Amino acid sequence: MKLKSHPLLQATPGTHRHVDSEHYGAMGASRKIYIQAALHADETPALLVAAHLRRQLVELENANRLNAQIVLVAVANPTGLSQYIMGAPSGRFELGSGRNYNRGFPVPYQAIADKIEHLLGQDIDANRQLIRQAWGECLLDAAPLDEFQSLQRTLMLLAHDADIVLDLHCSREAAMHVYTGEAVWATVEPLARYIGSEASLLATDSQANSFDEALYLLWVNLRERFGDRFPIPDSSVAVTVEHRGQRDVSYELAGHDATAIIDYLTYLGAVEGTPRPLPALRNPATPLAGSEQFYAPCAGVLVHRAAVGSRIEAGQALFDIVDPHSGQATTVCSHNTGVLYMRRDVRFVKPGDPLGRVSGATPIRSGKLLSA
Repeated sequence: MKLKSHPLLQATPGTHRHVDSEHYGAMGASRKIYIQAALHADETPALLVAAHLRRQLVELENANRLNAQIVLVAVANPTGLSQYIMGAPSGRFELGSGRNYNRGFPVPYQAIADKIEHLLGQDIDANRQLIRQAWGECLLDAAPLDEFQSLQRTLMLLAHDADIVLDLHCSREAAMHVYTGEAVWATVEPLARYIGSEASLLATDSQANSFDEALYLLWVNLRERFGDRFPIPDSSVAVTVEHRGQRDVSYELAGHDATAIIDYLTYLGAVEGTPRPLPALRNPATPLAGSEQFYAPCAGVLVHRAAVGSRIEAGQALFDIVDPHSGQATTVCSHNTGVLYMRRDVRFVKPGDPLGRVSGATPIRSGKLLSA
């Protein structure tokens, strides 16, 4: 294993932060896998999964079983990891600006297209390398203005030339689920099987430019522009893995998830060995636009009436909001038939607070599909 340190732009005098990347396997290998944990820095389960992955990757490297370069960033957001409000961790947003660490990743699509248009040919592999080189050059040319932009550029530089990208997160209270692009679902599906995903949410463009989406959306856009003239591959294959809820931290769960990721890499041939037989897909993939999102219609004590990961029928009661003065309960029901894949962890709500989400097979939303 080779350890590299990537300094971030200094935020204030006397502070210095850096991102550490661990590189396993041959640096010059033809395939690259990139895995990062806790870009939302308070999503602790991902950090423990990364710790378990490290042990397995060391063993696999020592046994000469790695057929690809595998890059692990166990702490993807050292800035957010340092943020606390009166003892409570707050790693989803940069506190100074309110920016979400996993939104708005810049993709210099136009600059890349201009760089490569006169160089593309009919060799799809040569085109892939050309695009990755141009992307790297554009990232290096873009000088970050602050530590936030420096972090985003650092992570994108580490991942932009990877074939497979796994971005490890968690939700508030949730079942295992994944987000990925419609175009790459066929490659991601085995991971959803191994890891036991209860819901797989697909979108081409959620209009959030999250880390995984920014990575694969570039290729979609380039294919739309050049596909009738030049072959453009589906790279990178990127997926957000939601490792249940914030309190789902245990050796057993982290060990299961790390082993499932290694099973997936073995299935892809990045790890030498016989892959474990594919488990059944627990539920079919559904469009992200089909997910119903629920909001509190009034203030009160939130009582959950359905477990995360459970199958929900249209019309089923999901939440009660109880007025502490009158004791009257307002019930929120689902319009979807699907899986309750995440729900709120705070048990008192105000009007407009998000309550949870149920997957659905039919698109019912448009525009921005991810929360802030």
